[in-house]
Amino acid sequence: MPSRKFADGEVVMGRWPGSVLYYEVQVTSYDDVAHLYTVKYKDGTELALKESDIRSQSSFKHRKSQSSSSSPSRRSSSRSRSRSRSPGRPARGRRRSASQSREHKDDKKKIIQETSLALPVLVLFFKPSENNTKRYNGEPESTEKNDTSCIILEQKLKPDLEIKRVLEQYSLRSRKDDKKEEIYSEKKTLVAVKPIEKVPTKTKELEFGGRIGTFLLIFLLPATVFYLLLMCKQDDPSLLNFPPLPALESLWEGRVFGVFLLWFFLQAVFYLLPIGKVVEGLPLSSGRKLQYRINGFYAFILTAAAIGVLLYFQFELHYLYDHFMQFAVSAAAFSLALSIYLYVRSLKAPEEELAPGGNSGYFIYDFFTGHELNPRIGSFDLKYFCELRPGLIGWVVINLAMLLAEMKIHNLSVPSLSMILVNSFQLLYVVDALWNEEAILTTMDITHDGFGFMLAFGDLVWVPFVYSLQAFYLVGHPITITWPVAAAITVLNCIGYYIFRSANSQKNNFRRNPADPKLANLKFIPTATGKGLLVTGWWGFVRHPNYLGDIIMALAWSLPCGFNHILPYFYVIYFICLLVHREARDEHHCKQKYGLAWERYCQRVPYRIFPYIY
Repeated sequence: MPSRKFADGEVVMGRWPGSVLYYEVQVTSYDDVAHLYTVKYKDGTELALKESDIRSQSSFKHRKSQSSSSSPSRRSSSRSRSRSRSPGRPARGRRRSASQSREHKDDKKKIIQETSLALPVLVLFFKPSENNTKRYNGEPESTEKNDTSCIILEQKLKPDLEIKRVLEQYSLRSRKDDKKEEIYSEKKTLVAVKPIEKVPTKTKELEFGGRIGTFLLIFLLPATVFYLLLMCKQDDPSLLNFPPLPALESLWEGRVFGVFLLWFFLQAVFYLLPIGKVVEGLPLSSGRKLQYRINGFYAFILTAAAIGVLLYFQFELHYLYDHFMQFAVSAAAFSLALSIYLYVRSLKAPEEELAPGGNSGYFIYDFFTGHELNPRIGSFDLKYFCELRPGLIGWVVINLAMLLAEMKIHNLSVPSLSMILVNSFQLLYVVDALWNEEAILTTMDITHDGFGFMLAFGDLVWVPFVYSLQAFYLVGHPITITWPVAAAITVLNCIGYYIFRSANSQKNNFRRNPADPKLANLKFIPTATGKGLLVTGWWGFVRHPNYLGDIIMALAWSLPCGFNHILPYFYVIYFICLLVHREARDEHHCKQKYGLAWERYCQRVPYRIFPYIY
C-alpha cells in the first residue's frame, strides 16, 4: 500500500474540483481505503481530494517562478534563429546545430511542462470567474445584497478576452514553422492537465446513532406504529394501560394485502399518466439534472373520483377502520420488501448515483438510510413517487374512512365538529403539498437522503397510519367542542399554515429565480457556491420558519381531541423532536457547504425555530 505524502495539519495547495484553480488548504485526515485526503479551505469548506490534486507550497511557487523567469516567446525566437542557419555553413556548424537541436527538444519539453503547470496559477490571478479567492473565502465586497439582478449580471460581465490574452501570451506555438507546430501539439497532448475525476467519498459521519442506532430503529419504528394503533382501540388509552398483544394470525389477511397492492399500483398508474408539466430537479454531483412529471394534484383528483364512484355503489369505506391494524401490517411488510429490493439494486448502481449520506460501507446503516440517491425503473422514480402519492393521498382516504366509521358506530347523521376540523385541516395540508409538488425537489429527502428503509417505511407506513392518529382516536373516543373553541383552533391552524406556505414559497421562488423582480426587496448573503442566504422576510425571522408553521399546525390538529389523554398529542410531540433533529442535520450540512457565509447568517438570524426561545 503506498504511503501518504502529506501529513495531517500540513498546509498545501489544493485544486478546486472541476477547475484548474489552486487554493491554500489544510490537510485534516487521510482515508487509507479510498486514498483520499480530506482538506479544509479557509472558509471552512471540507472536501476530499486525490493526491494528484494536491501540491506542496514550495514546489508550487518554485514552478511558477521558473515559468515566469524567461519568456517562452524569447526561447522560441532564439531557437528559430538557430534553425535558420544557411545550408552552406561548414560541417562543424552543422554538427553544432544538430547538438543544439537535441538540446532544443529537451529544453522545449521542459518549457511545455513548466507552462502547463504555471497556467493554472495565471488563470487564478487573471480569470474573473465566480470562484475567485475573495468570494470563495466568504469575503464578498458587500456582505448583504438586495439587488438580485447582480447574480445574472455577474455572469454576463465575465470577459473572455483577458483569458484569451493570457493563454496566447504563454502559448509555445511557433508561427513560422508548421513542423514546429506539429511537434508542439504532439507534446502538449502528453502533458495536458487531465480533467478531475469525481471520486465519491465514503460517508464518515453516521447519523441516527450509527450502526447500532439504525439497527434498533428498524425494529422500533414498526413497534411504535403498532403500539399507537393498539392503544387507540382501548377504552382507556392511557400510557400506563399497556394494551394486550393480539394473536399473530389476526394481524394478517391476504385480502387486505391485496387491497393495499391494488392501491399502490393504482397510484403508480396515475403517476405514469402523460398529464402535468415536466420539470428538472436540482443538479446532481455529476452535474446532470433529472426530470420529474408534476401531476400529483391530478392523481389526487382522479383518486377522489374513484372514491366517489365506490361510495356511489355503496362500498363500505369503513372497512379500513375495521381492518386498520391489518392494513398497517401489510404496508410494513411491503415497505420492508421494497427496502430489500432497493438495497440489492443499489449494489450495482454507479458510484456517482449513490447517496452522499448512505455510502458508509456498513450494511445496516446503508440499508436504513438508503444507498442509492434516485433509484429509477426507466423514467419511474421510486423515491419521488413514494414521497407524495401512496402515503400522503392514502392519509386523506383513511381520514375519510374514520369519519364514516364514526357516523356509523355512533349513529350520527353528520360527523362531529372535532372530526370535521381534523379532516379539514389535514386535507388542506395534503392538497397544499400536492399543489406545490415541485417544491419537494429542493428538500433534503430528494437532494441528500437515499431511498432506503427510513423513507420507504416513513412514506408508506408512518405517514398514513401515524398522521391519521387523531381521526382514529376520535372514532373510539368522541369529543364535543363548542363553536368558539372550534373558531379559535381554526385561527391557530390558519396562522401556522400562512407561516408554513409563505416561508416555503419565498425560499423556493428565490432558489428557482433569484432575479425575479418580485423578490427585489429581499436581502441575502452571497456564498461561495453562488447561492444566497436570505436574511430578510421569514428567513430573517428564524432560520427555519417553515418548521415553525408546521409545529403550529400540528398543535391545531391535536387540540380537537381534547385533553383527556396525551395519546392524540403524540403527533405534535414527535413532530417537534423530528424537526429539531432535522434542523440539527440542516445546520451541519449548511456549515460544511457555506462555511463563513453560514456563520454570518447565524449571527444575523440567531434563532433556529422558535423566536426568542430556540
